[in-house]
Amino acid sequence: MIEQSHDLPLPTGKHVTLSTGLTLHYLDVGEGPIVVWLHGSGPGASGYSNFKGNYPVFERAGYRNIIVDLPGFGRSDKPADAQYNLDFFVRHLHALLEALDIERCTLLGNSLGGAIALGTALAHPQRVEKLILMAPGGVEERETYFQMQGIQRMVETYAAGPMGIEQMRHVMELQVFVPANLPESILAERVAVAVTQPANLFTTMMVPNMTERLGELTCPIFGFWGSNDLFNPPSGVFKILQHARNARFTLLNRCGHWVQVEHPDLFNRQCLEFLQED
Repeated sequence: MIEQSHDLPLPTGKHVTLSTGLTLHYLDVGEGPIVVWLHGSGPGASGYSNFKGNYPVFERAGYRNIIVDLPGFGRSDKPADAQYNLDFFVRHLHALLEALDIERCTLLGNSLGGAIALGTALAHPQRVEKLILMAPGGVEERETYFQMQGIQRMVETYAAGPMGIEQMRHVMELQVFVPANLPESILAERVAVAVTQPANLFTTMMVPNMTERLGELTCPIFGFWGSNDLFNPPSGVFKILQHARNARFTLLNRCGHWVQVEHPDLFNRQCLEFLQED
């Protein structure tokens, strides 16, 4: 197990040891219907860094927010001998829901987190009331993702050695359409986490193409995609719309991979409208 640093520039919430043996960190903010926030992948990612401009608005609107640090990320355990595939993440997320006595919730996820949300809804449909997805993974073959400019740069930069602020900026500037809008605080947060992450986290990360199974989903789906996404092909939105029974998306131009960071007001408003629908 990688030794955990307690000096990360991230808020400390709660820790829970799951039936799987791993200890996960999460923030538990607000009261009301439950929204579980699932961040994306990449060096240094955490729930707080992905969603700090969003979940406080949900709290004020009357929702309980569980902002998860996935295994291998943030302040959660980072086993150096794990296979970080989709089944691994789905199994531990389900164990977290059980540990917190969450019977029904909305899963909200971007990128890898979106794939985990889809995988969980397929494996445990009784747990998932609604899905909110931002450029989710899991709707392309692995080879397609690795042809994307953002993924290629992330892999090359991570393989080159320890990442400082400028190396992290080199990767993260492709996440957004206007790099100047990328907060410096996010870079610092991700650099601090990245040095604690094991190499196998990214070398073993496998997510299957779930496109043909989307018709099994019965829960309402709402999502976002930036047409300038350099990490997940924007054409994925049409796969979900074609195969899922009850789905709609907001597709934005002049927007990259991080809708919730680049257009927080629109994201927050439209998500809350979706959550308030019967």
